[in-house]
Amino acid sequence: MKQLTQKMKTGELSLLEVPKPIIHERAVLVKNQYSVISAGTEKSKIDLGKKSLLQKAKARPDLVKQVLQKIKTEGLFQTYQTVKNKLEEETPLGYSSAGIVVEAGLEVEGLQPGDRVACGGAGYANHAEYVAVPKNLVVKVPEKVSLEQAAFTTIGSIALQGVRLAAPLLGEKFLVIGLGLVGQITAQLLKANGCQVIGYDPEQTKVEFAKKYQIEGCHEAEAIKNIIDKFTHEIGVDGVLICAGTSSNQPIEMAAEVCRSKGRVVIVGAVGMQVPREPYFKKEISLVVSRSYGPGRYDPQYEEAGIDYPIDYVRFTEKRNMESFLELLAEEKINVTELITHRFLFAEAITAYGLIEGKATETYLGILLQYPSQPEIKAFSASKEIARSLADKINLSVIGAGNYATTKLLPILAQDEHVKLQCLMTASGRSAATLVKKFNFSNAVGNVEEVLLPHSNVVLIATRHHSHAALVCQSLQAGKHVFVEKPLALTKEELIRIYQQLMTMPQLQLMVGFNRRFAPLTQKVNEFFENTITPKVINIRVNAGLIEASHWINDPHIGGGRILGEACHFVDLASALANSLPIALSAYGTAGSKSALLNDNVVVNIRFANGSIATLTYTASGSKLMPKEYIEIFAGGKSALINDFCEAVLFSGQQSKKIKLRQQNKGQKQMLEAWLQGIMTGYPCLNNETLLVNSLATLAIVESLAKGKEISIDLKDLTSE
Repeated sequence: MKQLTQKMKTGELSLLEVPKPIIHERAVLVKNQYSVISAGTEKSKIDLGKKSLLQKAKARPDLVKQVLQKIKTEGLFQTYQTVKNKLEEETPLGYSSAGIVVEAGLEVEGLQPGDRVACGGAGYANHAEYVAVPKNLVVKVPEKVSLEQAAFTTIGSIALQGVRLAAPLLGEKFLVIGLGLVGQITAQLLKANGCQVIGYDPEQTKVEFAKKYQIEGCHEAEAIKNIIDKFTHEIGVDGVLICAGTSSNQPIEMAAEVCRSKGRVVIVGAVGMQVPREPYFKKEISLVVSRSYGPGRYDPQYEEAGIDYPIDYVRFTEKRNMESFLELLAEEKINVTELITHRFLFAEAITAYGLIEGKATETYLGILLQYPSQPEIKAFSASKEIARSLADKINLSVIGAGNYATTKLLPILAQDEHVKLQCLMTASGRSAATLVKKFNFSNAVGNVEEVLLPHSNVVLIATRHHSHAALVCQSLQAGKHVFVEKPLALTKEELIRIYQQLMTMPQLQLMVGFNRRFAPLTQKVNEFFENTITPKVINIRVNAGLIEASHWINDPHIGGGRILGEACHFVDLASALANSLPIALSAYGTAGSKSALLNDNVVVNIRFANGSIATLTYTASGSKLMPKEYIEIFAGGKSALINDFCEAVLFSGQQSKKIKLRQQNKGQKQMLEAWLQGIMTGYPCLNNETLLVNSLATLAIVESLAKGKEISIDLKDLTSE
């Protein structure tokens, strides 16, 4: 299928051939019929993309701050790679569309194939022939509403949420600043609510557009105060909705000037926010910024997990705003058809964007893209050759390509002479086209079944955590060697299924991305203690840093929390340093509101089969200025430490030796080389028992936190249930 994207590095637009997106159980697959170009929002995104790197930095100082912080914690090289990959990404455009349901996830209520729907959400309702949209961002279209009209639903919901926050009363008078698409709809909504409305926009043509709906307006800023005085008998308007898109502070200053005492100002668009205190203070004006489509926006539990807000407490959510707007269209209270100035076939999308980029002098407002009734679906291929099995190479296919895979794993695999990269599958399909070319995959595919075809003998899984176990089992069943990024599983039941599958396929090799045991400094420390027979005492401190509660790793059903998702690394590292498997552990978490699963401030005591012991301190409460990982090892009169995998110090008697690396090395390259060598020779670099027991031990941390007692660890636990 085709999708419109923009490369952030250059701002260049492309109609890419990408795989059809994949849906999960709480989403629907929709064949787009129409989508609307939101000139204001999308123009600002395009303008940012076309800026130089320095101009981008000036325009987004918030992102510059994040980059500087990343340099402090992860180093210049790693940060450079991350930023470079981000700039080379093909990002989607569009967020308001309408089409026909092709497939509904198992947990989607009230929708089925063939239903006409309106779709919303940046990153979901894109300009693409097919879109995968979470169920809370999809609504049925009433019979009286055409799909052409329904394509405006998301944009209309933005206007509707702004009007709701303004709380208009019958007969009140309002000024709408900015008469673009959102402003025009806002003015209509206010009139439908029984208000008197006047509009302002510096472009006279947009003021003329508003007159079609009996909305008087003005395009001269100097005249607006006099017009408002006449309009309100010198009282001032009851409220102002700012729907403009400008870095200027003029709209917010104008709003204060024309608003009455105790009036309301709602900011809907992106404008300058240097609020002049004096007029807002003297008039006691209420000022609020509208959050896009309404309650639920930017909440992953609502948008991605599909958890609705109770209607008793949140009357109008994103979805209910979308439904309300469609009802207004059905009742002909709102007219969006008159706002359409241009219609383009989707194949002409780049020409359509030329309007908002200023390449044409035509007046525009609503720009509609129309999609073919039968889009052509084909796999994107980097070459004309069909993927073929090469006897002297590892034919590797990849499922999932997030930041870690694209910066740490794929660059290494792409350069390995023993590896032929075959199929790539990503959730959205959007990034696949770029990555196929960048890393020289044979093609991009749209489902797991294609990945598991005979052209590949090895599968690398780098998806979100909740899908790992099922994909591992599916790949093993298909006769593939498997590498899965940690964690191996999120539940004991998942580990049991993996164990059972491995028992039926003893010839296949499973590998988990426990890279720290392969790090050069870990290897140096293990060599240092090689002839030491006494048990080791190990301390591992992880200053993990705080991440947002809304991050997907903190979703118990998707990420499983940071203990299962990241602390598993350090359980395995402790096992590697102890040269033994864990047999029992006890864990203690800080008191607070977090559950055992999501607690990210814990201390874990681990006992190993050879008598060694380890303490793991994992905390999100520390300063980011402090190095992230610090490891100490003691045994047989020797000591060693590893500082953030940049340096190590070995102590023996009265002597010490410092080993300092040029840059941080956590062992990804060494891990992949050892894994590939194991596949080629038939001797795996890690045995299944190590992978399963250390994964079982990580699950035991959460169990110990919940039960408040020591938990024993035994591989037999995976066979006794």
